[in-house]
Amino acid sequence: MTVFPIFRLTAAISLALLLGACASSGDSPTGTPSEVQEIQAQLLGDMPLPAASKIIGSDSLIIGRGDNWVGRVVLSGVQSPTDIYAFFQSEYPRAGWTTISAVKSKTSILVFTKGDRTATVELNEGSLAGPKTLITITASPKNANVVAPSKK
Repeated sequence: MTVFPIFRLTAAISLALLLGACASSGDSPTGTPSEVQEIQAQLLGDMPLPAASKIIGSDSLIIGRGDNWVGRVVLSGVQSPTDIYAFFQSEYPRAGWTTISAVKSKTSILVFTKGDRTATVELNEGSLAGPKTLITITASPKNANVVAPSKK
């Protein structure tokens, strides 16, 4: 008869540990808001980010740093997708980026260029338990040599 309470206790502890691990992934830099903003600016250079957005490290691949990084950065945003879309449309041109394409829909896409770089911003609505908006920024050289696969 003591097996049932032990099983329930073990199940409750396991569930608590699992939920605790999910809640504290530790992906994003920590510290005061200004310290987090400074770290993100060092990583992403001249790419302004919406207020209080945080990098999701497990989904990001940042090669290099500053104004010459390439790869993909995924951020959690606390504003609505509409507000974040408006942020990118207004702030990127102010930072010297030229808007090439902008499509607002369930999944919004914005494409910018600056010098020899291209940045694609994808915005998706977040989940109920997660951020309001998932922001994916992909940065690459504008004229990267892309070789099409050969047909055999």
